[in-house]
Amino acid sequence: MTDDDGDEGGEVPREEFHEDPLGHAEVWAGMTVGDLATEYGKAGIGAADLSRAVDVYAEMLGRDDVTNFFGLAGAMVPGGMRSVVTELIRDGHIDALVTTGANLTHDSIEAVGGKHHHGRTGPEGAEREHDEQLRDEGVDRIYNVYLPQEHFTLFETHLREHVFPEFDGTVAISEFTRELGRANSEVNEREDVAEDAGIAAAAYEHDVPVFVPAIQDSVLGIQAWMHSQVSSFTLDALADMTNVTDVAFDAEKTGATVVGGGVPKNFVLQTMLTVPEAYDYGVQLTTDPASTGGLSGATLDEARSWGKLEKSAKNVTVLGDATITLPLLVAGARDRIE
Repeated sequence: MTDDDGDEGGEVPREEFHEDPLGHAEVWAGMTVGDLATEYGKAGIGAADLSRAVDVYAEMLGRDDVTNFFGLAGAMVPGGMRSVVTELIRDGHIDALVTTGANLTHDSIEAVGGKHHHGRTGPEGAEREHDEQLRDEGVDRIYNVYLPQEHFTLFETHLREHVFPEFDGTVAISEFTRELGRANSEVNEREDVAEDAGIAAAAYEHDVPVFVPAIQDSVLGIQAWMHSQVSSFTLDALADMTNVTDVAFDAEKTGATVVGGGVPKNFVLQTMLTVPEAYDYGVQLTTDPASTGGLSGATLDEARSWGKLEKSAKNVTVLGDATITLPLLVAGARDRIE
């Protein structure tokens, strides 16, 4: 045998390789999600990433000195992830939430009596006809979820009657979302709505700031703009730069959980460019690959080069549908810390 240097019988030096034989995941009736995450850790590819993510997330949640920033993009509320995020807030596992106006719109719709419905994407070759029929029936589609348009009317009435009257002049977006949460909580209880009061209400009740840096990109933002045309009300996006920086500056340690990409992800990560420190922990759930160069797929390792994560930070990026990976991540971490 000749090695790479031409030496007979010599061994090839291995600086990168370390012996760590792959195992094979096992499943059984009655196993917990924590058990499943452990079994994933024996395997490779996405299973190994998710197992590591559970370990990192559990450590984040289990430490009292970590301030947790949570970025929530995508159609996570109409996709059925509303209760997962709500309970994280109620259990003290989210200290600052950054999300989209769309998620708060759909959250508020359910808080005041509206409801999303199971739907379908339309048969192959007839997608256009399917959506034209929904248009005629007054139903909006979000992939395989339906939302009757009258629920948007309900939401708009809710804003006009219970949220906008609280303001006169310029306010920070986080102040606006706080009042939205208050109104959602009060109407939900007063009207005895079957569905939970939800994310914004839980944030209001537990004094968790909710930042929506691209609020104008939503029905919530459209309604805020329309109200600004007939009143002195307007939203100050830059005011929240101070508010979110204050949260980061006061933190001893910090962790970032980003679900999806876009503005919520960037707003969470760029916050560390305004303070002396960087994130000590990071978990990202995304569907986008890093190879496109886009923000949504950029790994947290890449964020380290910007100084958004500490060099020593523990971080994991998991590729996959977040409606699948988020419940697994949260349930697995809860099993770990309990």
